[in-house]
Amino acid sequence: MLIPSFEVDSSNVRKEGDVLISSYDYQTTEIEQAGSKWTVRPVVNQIEFQTNTRVPKLGVMLVGWGGNNGSTVTGGILANKHGITWMTKDGLRTPNYFGSLTQASTCRVGNFNGEEVHVPFKSLLPMVEPNDIVLGGWDISNMNLADSMERAKVLDFELQRQLVPYMKDLTPLPGIYDQDFIAANQEERANNLIKGTKSEQVETVRRQIREFKESSGVDKVIVLWTANTERFAQVMEGLNDTAENLLASIEKDEAEVSPSTLYGAACVLEGVPYINGAPQNTFVPGLIDLAVQKGVLIGGDDFKSGQTKMKSVLVDFLVGAGIKPTAIVSYNHLGNNDGMNLSAPQTFRSKEISKSNVVDDMVASNSILYKPGEHPDHVVVIKYVPYVADSKRAMDEYSSEIFLGGKQTIVMHNTCEDSLLASPIILDLVLLAELTTRIKMKREGQEEAQSFHPVAVLLSYLTKAPLVPPGMPVVNALAKQRAMLENVMRACIGLAPSNDMLLLESQFDA
Repeated sequence: MLIPSFEVDSSNVRKEGDVLISSYDYQTTEIEQAGSKWTVRPVVNQIEFQTNTRVPKLGVMLVGWGGNNGSTVTGGILANKHGITWMTKDGLRTPNYFGSLTQASTCRVGNFNGEEVHVPFKSLLPMVEPNDIVLGGWDISNMNLADSMERAKVLDFELQRQLVPYMKDLTPLPGIYDQDFIAANQEERANNLIKGTKSEQVETVRRQIREFKESSGVDKVIVLWTANTERFAQVMEGLNDTAENLLASIEKDEAEVSPSTLYGAACVLEGVPYINGAPQNTFVPGLIDLAVQKGVLIGGDDFKSGQTKMKSVLVDFLVGAGIKPTAIVSYNHLGNNDGMNLSAPQTFRSKEISKSNVVDDMVASNSILYKPGEHPDHVVVIKYVPYVADSKRAMDEYSSEIFLGGKQTIVMHNTCEDSLLASPIILDLVLLAELTTRIKMKREGQEEAQSFHPVAVLLSYLTKAPLVPPGMPVVNALAKQRAMLENVMRACIGLAPSNDMLLLESQFDA
């Protein structure tokens, strides 16, 4: 049963003006070791959540606005906003936000007359409506969004035809281009560039953000990188290991500061949240340090849309079932510009790292199966095949050890429209990032409520290589990531964490 909206009736929840206040008992554990003895002790922390329920007018600036993802998410918002319908060989199509966690999924809030009751995910807390987002951004190509959409070959032609009037006058701002960080085959697209030193480029981006905010009339701006995958930047002492060294390196025009890091520095200095949707190490230690000093939200890395999302489900299931994955081989081929850029070894290496690390925490969770230092063989291959365009093919083989030395092999084939999977994730990332900036929490004994840590771990569900604060474990298992996000939102409105114990329903009255 789906109910569109609901109210929480609890003495632990109250409203003060626009602020929703929830008093919450956070039940967790403390673990102690004394010699060979381990003790696990239940503890309860009292936390007060304060959520500003006033939804702002949101501006989203995409780095790589003219790419496949940028033109697709723009077309998707416009199709939904204007109620555009279009005919295909399969019949009449209507716009939707399928693939979006916030817009197209539900949460269970309880049972009623023997039936589970669900609510839309977006009804838990007030969120920005995707149709109200004001879009802008940068691209190294000066092509308008209508022509970019045609070049991308993602949307049905009849839908494209109707979107052209809305998109032909949308033109990206000049972007930062450094041929040393992406494949050489991208040079022919680079005709719309921010000139000058790295310091001058950062100042230009800062000015562009301010001008976009003023001209669009938005209350908040969020910037998201959906441009080309870069090679990994070197992390070196004195170069980018601290905020001070990173800013000094930008001033000195150091070659090893990447464009994505320059955008990040500009955003943090402007107080604007910045999300990295690609696999490179945009968030070098110095940029993380700067974001923490300034208290500005950052999140990443790399959209989790297809093959890796399936992997984070399947490996979690296998290890949780006591089955030992011993070899994982993942092959992809795709023909869009992302595939073309990834055909260069240095940019492919960034993607290989983000795809490979996804199983690490699941393997580490079960030392019954894995000895110290043991890890499944894990191979990732990506090939560029222009003919398939945005229709990515992903093939996986999972080899596992089972009972008494037996072997199990699971083979999976996944054909997916790359940008149609990524675009709803882009929306979720910016909507949840914006929401996160409106939530504060106060632990017992604290005088003032604090924001969440600037490194936005709540966005982990949507990323291949989740960025987490120092000292926090990385969680890649998809179910755990979703539960974390949902349960934090439930806590903000005074509801207990979601669980499937069904104790009251399971009791037997003899």
